[in-house]
Amino acid sequence: MNIEKRTHYCGELNKNNVGEKVILLGWVRRQRDLGSLIFVDLRDRSGIVQLKFSQEKNPEEYFVGKKLRSEFVIGVEGEVFFRGEKDINPHLPTGEVEVLVSKMEVFSEAETPPFSIEDEAIINEELKLQYRYLDLRRPFQNRRIQLRHKLTQTVREHLSKEGFIEIETPFLTKSTPEGARDFLVPSRLRKGTFYALPQSPQLFKQLCMVAGFDKYFQIVRCFRDEDLRADRQPEFTQIDIEISFPTEKAIMEISERLLLKVFKEFSFEVSLPIPKMSYKEAIERYGSDKPDTRFGMELKSVEHIVKEGNFGVFLKAIENGESVRAIAIPKEGLISRKELSNLEEMVKPFGVKGVVAIQRIDGKPKGSQVKYLGEDASNRILDFMRVEEGGTALLVASPYLSASTALSQIRLYFGKLLKLYDPSKHSLLWVHKFPAFEWSMEESRWVSIHHPFTMIKEEDIALLEKEPEKVESIAYDIVLDGNEIGGGSIRIHNPDLQKKIFKTLGFTEEEANQKFGFLLEAFKYGTPPHGGIAFGLDRLCMLILCCDSIRDVIPFPKTTSGLCLMTSSPSEVDQDQLKELKIKIEKE
Repeated sequence: MNIEKRTHYCGELNKNNVGEKVILLGWVRRQRDLGSLIFVDLRDRSGIVQLKFSQEKNPEEYFVGKKLRSEFVIGVEGEVFFRGEKDINPHLPTGEVEVLVSKMEVFSEAETPPFSIEDEAIINEELKLQYRYLDLRRPFQNRRIQLRHKLTQTVREHLSKEGFIEIETPFLTKSTPEGARDFLVPSRLRKGTFYALPQSPQLFKQLCMVAGFDKYFQIVRCFRDEDLRADRQPEFTQIDIEISFPTEKAIMEISERLLLKVFKEFSFEVSLPIPKMSYKEAIERYGSDKPDTRFGMELKSVEHIVKEGNFGVFLKAIENGESVRAIAIPKEGLISRKELSNLEEMVKPFGVKGVVAIQRIDGKPKGSQVKYLGEDASNRILDFMRVEEGGTALLVASPYLSASTALSQIRLYFGKLLKLYDPSKHSLLWVHKFPAFEWSMEESRWVSIHHPFTMIKEEDIALLEKEPEKVESIAYDIVLDGNEIGGGSIRIHNPDLQKKIFKTLGFTEEEANQKFGFLLEAFKYGTPPHGGIAFGLDRLCMLILCCDSIRDVIPFPKTTSGLCLMTSSPSEVDQDQLKELKIKIEKE
């Protein structure tokens, strides 16, 4: 059989092809032996079509067909027939037709797979990742990767039409650890030195602006050696965009046009126009800089009420400059002792020691702490939080940001549990006006909230030396249903200001030159104002396709501990390789 003469993919056939001679290639999904007739479902990336082997019409192919088993790879030649009204399969796009096989070739036999190659198969996650190539044969999983391709092509075509130039930047570059940890690559030719895999193309895309390309984009792999979650991987893909002479408004408009094009291609409906919210407002109302605005349950500060009560925990917190914040839970989320204990475990990672619950039962405040707070203060809290009969006010005491973040987790938990939003409805939000810096207890210095190359408000430059916590950056994130899908900023293009930022971050002049000297040097030769944004392609794809994890839309992902179960990596390497690189491994 001449494989090059494949005429159709399986999923393309329909009643319009009746009477045509076709050549199909693919995998046997299943075989059904009905005596003088054998039926085989043939699968390829496009879908499934039914083959028919007739003992009467083609005995030689019929007897070969009797030996076919699941996942054999075959090629067939035959004629397309209408199945007949009573035999139509309404669940298949090709369900009206079948192919009567006249010729067949078996290219490859297959052992029984470790799991069923069916959409509905329930598979252990580790087994699925170990045999990922088989998991990807399942039609819905295969379709996800094809839709990812559609997403990347839509992005490429749209940005190219808007005048952007796709430019590849290096994977082997300089280690500039400012944020997540770098993956290091030892150099054989310059022993004792290392490349780093890029956490993002940040510096190179800025240099593209120095070079005069004006509009740059790249669909690029990035690498971060950080702890993983359902929406993070050590290697990931982002849609990277940079332009010269921008404003924040211009980049937002470019981003919105791109997203709306993508959403239209996938029939993914979002509400417009896209609202904006400052970082300060997002934390105050939702406790998060990436709030899900599809439902309410907003946070409020209640220090002005609890300070009039007698609850020592809250009074001490206020005395120490901490916050007491609250959230109202609807009556459907009645809080039992067990539930309260679960909530306390939920907030512990954010440095919050406990959660106080005040319920409104028969119009009165109920809860173990009401006697300490006082009935009057408890009633005022319920009224202030607009808690209805049967509902609950949950309070936490902690530094403002940790209290807000903890309640944000509780808000998301109950929002999903109580189905307070329609999952088919989607909400976009711009969050901007971020602080430029935050204090790192671990490093005992100021660190950048976005990155060190983010432009700050001109009127805040005077605050850099003595009040960096008050400095506002010109940075912006875009949020979809409580998930950050993109973030960017206007960049610094003045070398003197860039040096001041490095100084605020605790870099000596020598350290700044060692790590970023090439950028400062480039800025000497005429640098346009520039800025950009990057979208997480994996996360965007995950949300558009309604998947639970970005692993579902990455062809060969790692586990949450960074392992590739299929290739057993990371793994030890040959001692001769280490010797050549002058590397010694210290045993723990």
